[in-house]
Amino acid sequence: MKKFMPVSIALALAAPLGAMAQTASSAPTEIQSLRQEIEAMRAAYEARLQALEKRLVVAEHVANAAPALQGSKAISAQAISATALPAASEVSAPVVSTAGGANGFNPSLSLILSGGYTRTSKDPATYGITGFQLPRGTDAGPGSRGFNLAESELGLAASIDPWLRGAANISLHPDNTVSVEEAFVQTTALDHGLSVKAGRFFSGVGYLNSQHSHTWDFVDNPLAYQAFLGTQYGDDGVQLSWLTPTDQYIELGAELGRGRSFPGSDTGRNGAGMAALSAHTGGDIGVSNNWRAGISLLNAKADNQALNALATSGNPVTNAFTGSTRVWVMDGVWKWAPNGNATRTNFKLQGEYLRSTRSGDLDYDITGANVTDAYRAVQSGWYVQGIYQFMPRWRVGLRTERLDPGTPDYGINTVPLASTDYRPRKNSLMFDFSPSEFSRFRVQFAQDRSQQGQIDNQFLLQYQMSLGAHGAHSY
Repeated sequence: MKKFMPVSIALALAAPLGAMAQTASSAPTEIQSLRQEIEAMRAAYEARLQALEKRLVVAEHVANAAPALQGSKAISAQAISATALPAASEVSAPVVSTAGGANGFNPSLSLILSGGYTRTSKDPATYGITGFQLPRGTDAGPGSRGFNLAESELGLAASIDPWLRGAANISLHPDNTVSVEEAFVQTTALDHGLSVKAGRFFSGVGYLNSQHSHTWDFVDNPLAYQAFLGTQYGDDGVQLSWLTPTDQYIELGAELGRGRSFPGSDTGRNGAGMAALSAHTGGDIGVSNNWRAGISLLNAKADNQALNALATSGNPVTNAFTGSTRVWVMDGVWKWAPNGNATRTNFKLQGEYLRSTRSGDLDYDITGANVTDAYRAVQSGWYVQGIYQFMPRWRVGLRTERLDPGTPDYGINTVPLASTDYRPRKNSLMFDFSPSEFSRFRVQFAQDRSQQGQIDNQFLLQYQMSLGAHGAHSY
């Protein structure tokens, strides 16, 4: 028994050594396996790079060959492939399918459909604002009676390259005419918060002016916008905006334009017919409140601008204005949403004050008396409105507004164009329901006292449907 003890001890000590030897002998095998896996991954990666390079060569061949082949209608698609593309044997690496990738550079499309029903107690064809001369062809007033297709909008937008984007909005009018509402390019990669926009666009003055009609909280724009900006001011030109790199929100803007729209007119001059400046600031108050306020200045020139007016006799006349118009706009918005969550309930209070100064020459009754003399008018107007979402998808809104015609100086035309101290005003009440982010139904009641001695009770129904791309709305 004693003889077996040393043997047992020797075997016990030898067992771990044998296991270590076995582990040491297997280590080179595992390392070799890892090396082989790394080499396989490297080979696959290189194969994918080669495949991408050959696909680039194919695309370049197609681009270079297409212009030469377009002149011959007899050349088939097979001939184009044989001429422009390398042989199949040259593309040995697998090519990853890119189905759907070709649409990556196509513009996003949207279509806003709008329409409804309008009932008024006064004929919209005779609509006017006492004490204010409106441009010929203005959209002021409630529009035509009965069922109607309102202005619909076709939008296109896309990134052009890493530095520019482009957008266009085409208006489809109820009278079967089409117009370009906006069409511009805009920078996307300037430093220090700068951005440049060039083309046709809505001016950045005020609060409502730059917003498209389908984002308005009421069917129509306020009287002050109709009287001083021709409902909404847009122009062809260039716009520079700067969002300052500060904790406080501050945005400054400057514009130069052709001056083609009221209160300006398309004079065809070499220089700018419009210039505008704007400044806006805002911020948060706690977690439930935020605000924005601003001041803007628009200066536009006009040449023989046709204006519709009522003479002292009560008869409509057409005058012509040549001169300049300066419009100041002060705007303010306050929004409330409990804990910053506006999905269930929220409230928005907004208002704007506009002051217009026109100075130049006025040709009274161009088709009749045709008498010209100096003209100067300082007029103003304001509106205040509140929108309350009392439950998801349902909102109610109230707007009150008023105009002040001032005391215009018509020169020798004072008798036929006597001024009035009547102040046009209007009150509107609306309810709307939005089944989703892309659809809205609205009913609006308004008592319009724009014309002295007349009360126009207006009832409007409206629907708005958004198809396709739906970008974020401004503040």
